[in-house]
Amino acid sequence: MTTTGTDIVELDRIAVHEALRMVESAHAEDWERDTPCAGWDLRRLVAHMAAQHRGFAAAARGTGHDPDSWREPADLSDPARTHREAATDVLAAFAEPGVVEREFTLPELGASFPGRMAIGFHFVDYVVHAWDVAATLGVRLDLSDDVLDIALTVAQSVPTDPAGRGPGFAFGPSLDVPPDAGALDETLRLLGRAPEDWPTNSPSLPSL
Repeated sequence: MTTTGTDIVELDRIAVHEALRMVESAHAEDWERDTPCAGWDLRRLVAHMAAQHRGFAAAARGTGHDPDSWREPADLSDPARTHREAATDVLAAFAEPGVVEREFTLPELGASFPGRMAIGFHFVDYVVHAWDVAATLGVRLDLSDDVLDIALTVAQSVPTDPAGRGPGFAFGPSLDVPPDAGALDETLRLLGRAPEDWPTNSPSLPSL
């Protein structure tokens, strides 16, 4: 993954805020909708998103090896609030001085990674999960081409081990990429999404 010279913390913040914007736009009747994550409705997807925020925050602070840090929240009566609190936590953790030089333990990937690389994984995760929520709701993302180009660079380095892909995981097996695919579509397909199955004909939502 080559993100040298880029502010990966700022890119991550942009992706997290876009995911927040998508989740905050959901209504009560939306939580049981199917999502691009096979077998997950929107409530379960947002639970996963909140758990990943908490886990990455713990990893940034040196406690990512603790399984409790990665558990999905038990109370999802207000999924948007739960997700917002977790997002606030991870953004605060990533804003700490020297975070990109730390080692992050990421149990789902079975290894520790340099902070810059780990935050890159979180960044692309939230570009994709922001799209997941947008696709579920039938709206478009609002992310710049520069952000999406870096997301593609990171997606090309995400481990493809079949043991960590498929039902029950955040990403499915990689799909073939058409030669005319844009950066977002290629990123989605590398991470197991089929964007053509989830048309988003509605305009993007207004900024919060």
